[in-house]
Amino acid sequence: MEVKLRTAKSLVQRLNSAADADSAAEAIAEIRLLTKHDPEIRSPLADSGAIPLLAAYLLPSGHSAVSQENAAAALLNISISSREALMSTPGLLDALAAALQLPSSASGATQHAAATLYSLLSVDAYRPIIGSKRPLVSSLIALLRSPKPPTRSIKDALKALFGIALYPLNRPAMVDLGAVPALFSLVVKDGRTGVVEDTTAVIAQVAGCYESVDAFRKVAGVRVLVDLVDVGTGASVRARENAASALLNLVMSGGEKAAADVREIETAEAAIRELAGDGESARAKSKAESLLTVLESGRRGHLHRFPEFEWLELLLYPGR
Repeated sequence: MEVKLRTAKSLVQRLNSAADADSAAEAIAEIRLLTKHDPEIRSPLADSGAIPLLAAYLLPSGHSAVSQENAAAALLNISISSREALMSTPGLLDALAAALQLPSSASGATQHAAATLYSLLSVDAYRPIIGSKRPLVSSLIALLRSPKPPTRSIKDALKALFGIALYPLNRPAMVDLGAVPALFSLVVKDGRTGVVEDTTAVIAQVAGCYESVDAFRKVAGVRVLVDLVDVGTGASVRARENAASALLNLVMSGGEKAAADVREIETAEAAIRELAGDGESARAKSKAESLLTVLESGRRGHLHRFPEFEWLELLLYPGR
């Protein structure tokens, strides 16, 4: 391990004392490569002071798009082994927020910045901290609205938003920042593989706050979700599961007001009942059955309560 530490210190010194942009770019590229292929070098690099130096290259200061992408990828790789080191670095979250706002020519840096956030969000304690950074959350949401963004950028942003939404107190802020229309716009307009599934996973989380009821109304969100639940629309199994989860979380957080919105859709209960009876997965059937119970108990005048929501599992990122 002593050899790793010496290598890390040498690389950090090279980057810190680089005489020109080309020398710095070479050092950053080497750091990225090492952090991708050698997990044991990540912690020594963090301990040697690489994180603030790399983060500085995410700021809009005339750095090349290649250096910004390599710096962001290196931070992502380091985060897999040294999340605490990143979170304790002053200005790190501001630098990631800046990277999310870089022009399309630096889309690689944007992707890796979003992925770094998702990596950090795998730690429960970091979710309220990251979620409290409104410019950062706003930048992730804005990324969803970008004209023709790369699929990977969208998926990384969605995974980061999913991690933020896992902390219940972050959801009202996400609604306030415009997450709901941005998410439903993707569901309706974006047909790329996996995007609808990832988007509905985030919607299911955001639905778990009272503020989402009115936001869903403004974009006809309940109707969109019911259409996804309906087997006749051809949605994937995962999208149907997520849509059922979203409807359940909505009525659990919004009470009878939200339940009434679901009942107003003529095809809703038939579609939910079909999913409960012939769901293609145990999770889909369970969500549909619970949703039917809530809707029926609400009709009788007492809304059924469940102890807690069942959240989806996080997936960690491999090195980049």
